[in-house]
Amino acid sequence: MQRFQDAVERLANGLGILGQLTILAMIASMLYEVIARYAFNAPTLWAFDISYMLNGSIVFLGAAYSLRKEAHVRIDFLSQKLPLRAQQILNAAVYAFVMVPITGALTWVAAGKAWKAFRTGEVENVSPWAPLMWPFYTVIAIGLLAFCLQFLAEALKYAHGEKRPGETLPDAGPDATAGPES
Repeated sequence: MQRFQDAVERLANGLGILGQLTILAMIASMLYEVIARYAFNAPTLWAFDISYMLNGSIVFLGAAYSLRKEAHVRIDFLSQKLPLRAQQILNAAVYAFVMVPITGALTWVAAGKAWKAFRTGEVENVSPWAPLMWPFYTVIAIGLLAFCLQFLAEALKYAHGEKRPGETLPDAGPDATAGPES
């Protein structure tokens, strides 16, 4: 079980790093577009498509990493009144029986959409640039899969009492896979 959790956390960390690099790519592409448009009066065809694809990719690449680091918004004003073990069981149950099935279903749909786009050579219909859509859909599917697996890993940590709700990991960088010290 620990090997599973470590593998999932390495995947989340790797995708988190990839998401950070994607932010740099989006900044570079938008700077290029602004300079081309305003300094040389030569706007690009691809700027809008790149901006929404990279922005969407950043969200999905960082989802599992954010969950691992407890960077998502928590609404626990009621559950925090419960004893610690009840909070852990509640979190484990919600993650395992609500969030894993939801993100698993979304992953299945996204993977099917990516595969269909790959098979058919689907392109963006409303764009003059008309980029292929399967790379973007694939990133979404991979990000959702990592998110689903991270929910499962977090549920296991809560179920075994290894994690406290709302407890953030020490900021040891994106390659740290050790859990919080109790």
